[in-house]
Amino acid sequence: MIQFDRRRLLAGLGATLATTGGAQAQGAGQPIRIGVLADFSGSYRDTSGPTSVACTQQAVEDSGLAARGIQVEILQGDHQNKPDVAMATARQWIDQRGVDMICEVNHSAIALALAGLVQEKNKVQMNSGALSAVITGERCSANTVHWTADTWMLANSVGQATVKSGGDSWYFITADYAFGHQMERDLTRFVGAAGGRVMGAARFPFPGTSDFSSFLVQAQSSRAKVVGLLMAGADMINCIKQAREFGVTRRARLVGTPMFITDIHAMGLETAQGLTVCETFYWDLNDRTRAFNARVKPKTPTNTPNQEHAGTYSGVLHYLKAVADLGLERAKASGLEVVQRMKAMPTDDDCFGPGKLREDGRKIHPAHLFEVKAPGESKGAWDYYRLVGSVGAEEAFRPLSEGNCPLVRT
Repeated sequence: MIQFDRRRLLAGLGATLATTGGAQAQGAGQPIRIGVLADFSGSYRDTSGPTSVACTQQAVEDSGLAARGIQVEILQGDHQNKPDVAMATARQWIDQRGVDMICEVNHSAIALALAGLVQEKNKVQMNSGALSAVITGERCSANTVHWTADTWMLANSVGQATVKSGGDSWYFITADYAFGHQMERDLTRFVGAAGGRVMGAARFPFPGTSDFSSFLVQAQSSRAKVVGLLMAGADMINCIKQAREFGVTRRARLVGTPMFITDIHAMGLETAQGLTVCETFYWDLNDRTRAFNARVKPKTPTNTPNQEHAGTYSGVLHYLKAVADLGLERAKASGLEVVQRMKAMPTDDDCFGPGKLREDGRKIHPAHLFEVKAPGESKGAWDYYRLVGSVGAEEAFRPLSEGNCPLVRT
């Protein structure tokens, strides 16, 4: 059964652009409809959810489609971290609401299932939240594009850098679903390639775990120098807090993959200081990121966009540029044609700067390594990161030749 929060659904419909005379030539009464499918009530609410809706609204405003007479409507749905709920919502959106593109997603099992649906219905999935590299690997789809980060990039950037700095023995605490499994495989590969070794792993039930004590005891017993936390959102926050309470950090370094600025904010600098974080976006990275943050902040005053939110903005904006380039009728008729146009057009926005969308659907951009500041170093709220290094776009993500994507011509 599909469950909708009517109040939230109506809030999601608030970002509707006014129709002008220009729409008559392009199909009056046929708006582009975007569905933000995310976690609005669970452990990933702050890392996705309402702030992703705000960033989608910002992309619509910045696209300039209102001046072209193209109307855009935004719907939002809570997938509850359950693939069956997500797929029921997505089918209802496409079949009954006329949704053209579904974005955000933030759950790898859902993203992989959704890829099949949007291909069947000839719609578009713009994923900025799910992280499994399989999405643009052997399970790639011509109707799906992948923004922001993935397990290969995180493992490549964080794994090798940590081993080179002395963290050459690892123990994993892993969320037991598609993302966690892929992250574990990718990190094992890169830790080994850098000369390190993995001493074991414990998988916890997802969702629904709040007590990580038994997993942390296993990590302590391994005597590994690094405890890799392969989780996100509230799970990451709870696990780090409990790790400090158990004294795990007296003997081992904690490395979270992924880790978001929203997580740092929730746990506080006193707890998070010194953590190594890899993100592809930080609001205070440069003038363009600060300008984006200034525009979107009034829409989300209690939260600041992380890389997932920024990816939602960037991907939706590029999608809407492709819609404008194709024309409304062609864009609504074929999601495949929209994705092909997205791949043919260079990307450029305030979150990531100039870039490109590859043949396999992977959007590439630099990845940045940050160290979390100590409380005394921070100048105020959300001033949490110190940049310690960057990896170029071509080096940060998996080479096309290694992904086994059927869309890639060999």
